[in-house]
Amino acid sequence: MEKIILYVDDAAYARQFLANQAPAAAGPGARHWVLVACPPRMTHRISKWVSHSARENWRSKWFVKVQDQLVPLLQVEGGTVNPVLAKGPLPELTQRLTLEHGTARVVDARRPKIGVDLEPVAKGTTPAGQSTWALPGAMLGMGALLVLANELSE
Repeated sequence: MEKIILYVDDAAYARQFLANQAPAAAGPGARHWVLVACPPRMTHRISKWVSHSARENWRSKWFVKVQDQLVPLLQVEGGTVNPVLAKGPLPELTQRLTLEHGTARVVDARRPKIGVDLEPVAKGTTPAGQSTWALPGAMLGMGALLVLANELSE
């Protein structure tokens, strides 16, 4: 049985990601999925308005919604699903899960966000859909300004 650790932060994006990966990942036999749900981060300023227990309650409700949307999809062809709510650094969680479940393939199906660097799920890897370099905003603005100045001078 193939074991796959799947990192998810948006159920709709993960469904689309899995649908696109299905032809490449198709193979005989059932799979054991470790579904790692990474809830969206809340700003540190929210602690003024929301108690810790309310935040944890929201995280658990979000986790249930993600499970409701993804577990039936992952249980196709007799697959088993072990849901996990991510807490703490993801590389350490990945290391703990690989020790617990043995050799497993790690799939990062988190939705890429513009202007936000996602934390890698394992040491030495970059998240899916995220490039290894970034163009600073000042450089991009300067380039646009030069193009605009060139257009106006003609």
